[in-house]
Amino acid sequence: MEKTIKVSEKTYRRINELVGALREKKGKPVSINEALSEVLTEMKKSKPSDFAGSWKMSDKEAANLKKEIRELWKSWKI
Repeated sequence: MEKTIKVSEKTYRRINELVGALREKKGKPVSINEALSEVLTEMKKSKPSDFAGSWKMSDKEAANLKKEIRELWKSWKI
């Protein structure tokens, strides 16, 4: 059964970037559903320690990332 979900414009653009990257990697058209499914599958396979030390960024990028995470946590409601 298919479902409709609402996402922000920013999230929609990021999903489309993911679709584009996956299309390039696979060399064939990729649906949004396929791209999200692949991301979710990869997330299940990964554990946080898999990423330790693999991300190089500047201090400015780190500050921006922390700021974005704080903003996202503010939007969470239980």
